[in-house]
Amino acid sequence: MKKFLLAVLCLTVVLPAFAQSKVDKRLSESTAVLKTLLTKPDGINKSLLNKAECVLVYPAVRKVAVGIGGTYGRGVLVCRTGKEMNGMWGSPIMYTLDTGSLGVQLGTTSTDYVLLVMTQRGADKILSGKLKLGADASAAAGPNAAQANGFNDPSIDILTYSEAKGLFAGASLGTASMGSDDDANKELYGKSIDAMEIVRGSATVPAAGKPLVELLDKTSPKHM
Repeated sequence: MKKFLLAVLCLTVVLPAFAQSKVDKRLSESTAVLKTLLTKPDGINKSLLNKAECVLVYPAVRKVAVGIGGTYGRGVLVCRTGKEMNGMWGSPIMYTLDTGSLGVQLGTTSTDYVLLVMTQRGADKILSGKLKLGADASAAAGPNAAQANGFNDPSIDILTYSEAKGLFAGASLGTASMGSDDDANKELYGKSIDAMEIVRGSATVPAAGKPLVELLDKTSPKHM
């Protein structure tokens, strides 16, 4: 009986630590992906990031099952602070991604996605906790580096990019759905908290999320 109780006690200590380490890993991988794409000559243009109100990063998205349309990813959302979302970058929010039949196109390739939320309308939709591209917000493949400076289309809420096997380009995500990863957010902040509360409230940036937020603040400190 004593051995059983000891085993249960060990599990109660180890499982939260394991869950937290998965969240930390997601934040670390998202930071690495974004850093790479911000520094590549043909990567994300700084002028677009300056105009963005939020950034979503989904590292290493894969198909759920071979031969079945369906791709599921886990990533991180970071939005600018302030009532008009024009301040410094705020605390990270854990998000999920479901691309439906897009998985057929991906094969077994691991793909990184970065989404730039360009409008207040798009930011409000995504912070509601659930969003479906096309239905709730308009999305388009992001312009390449040469065309980025001239981008100015208020009808497009979200610009989407992908990188697979070192190749970076604008990506079509069809009718992909995104939602707040409530379990991961609870692990990260130690309590139940929704996306809007994190952005609009006074949530302190967790230690694991600081490198990502600092990267964004350094690259794009002001909303243009």
